[in-house]
Amino acid sequence: MNAEMNLRTQAATAVSPIDFAAIKQRQQATWASGDFAIIGTTLQIVGELLAESADVRAGERVLDVAAGNGNATLAAARRFAQVTSTDYVPHLLEKGALRAHAEGLAVQFEVADAEALPYADGTFDVLLSTFGSMFTPDHLRSAREQLRVVRGGGRIGLANWTPVGFLGDLFRVIAAYIPPPAGMPSPMLWGTESHIVELFGPQAADIRCVRRNFNFRYRSPAHWIEVFRTYYGPTHKVYAALDSQRQAALTANITALLERLNIGGPQSLVVPGECLEVVITKQ
Repeated sequence: MNAEMNLRTQAATAVSPIDFAAIKQRQQATWASGDFAIIGTTLQIVGELLAESADVRAGERVLDVAAGNGNATLAAARRFAQVTSTDYVPHLLEKGALRAHAEGLAVQFEVADAEALPYADGTFDVLLSTFGSMFTPDHLRSAREQLRVVRGGGRIGLANWTPVGFLGDLFRVIAAYIPPPAGMPSPMLWGTESHIVELFGPQAADIRCVRRNFNFRYRSPAHWIEVFRTYYGPTHKVYAALDSQRQAALTANITALLERLNIGGPQSLVVPGECLEVVITKQ
């Protein structure tokens, strides 16, 4: 609760209107840097669990929003749904298309902005997003778009990192070196039940939230840092922006965080990352 209150307080301290367009442009460059697909494939189990919780069925029209390299996309297509996979980073969609082709899955891949989806009202039976739409700058606009393109009685399934979990801690460490834009609401708010109700509640017939852990499994803290520094956009960008002395300090701080949360013992790294799985049924 304290973590959520801190996030809301930070967002409320804005002294000027937030330039969402400029923020989105920088975010797009961040996610296009490195190669998120290397990280994304390790998260596949989250897409599978979300497809089950959202009860994706054969023949249903499914939209994956901010799909990255397609974890929820593949999960839905494996259940014989008619899937459209979208992201605003074309390179990630190309990686998703390669994965779908390798499995012989028929998926439509389209570049699209999660805050301005190019589809008519009520086009889809199900909308999914795993650690994607939570990073949109304008939370309310993104939620309204998701609700708009899903039919009445359809479902929205989301997997969002929580502010009290590992990713929340990691982003606070990063923010000490490169602060987020002033007044911008934290993406981690999407990992709180109250924010989900605030965004979706007025048009929801039902909202179910379950807290789960995704285990980050790597050889060591140094291995995790090597992979994320090279391939994960946010950490890739922050390292690139720092001089060698501050890079070393950041590495020390992340190492300490990983060692504190590691449940894998001295010979391995297993760090639980808490996420909020959300299934919304639209009125």
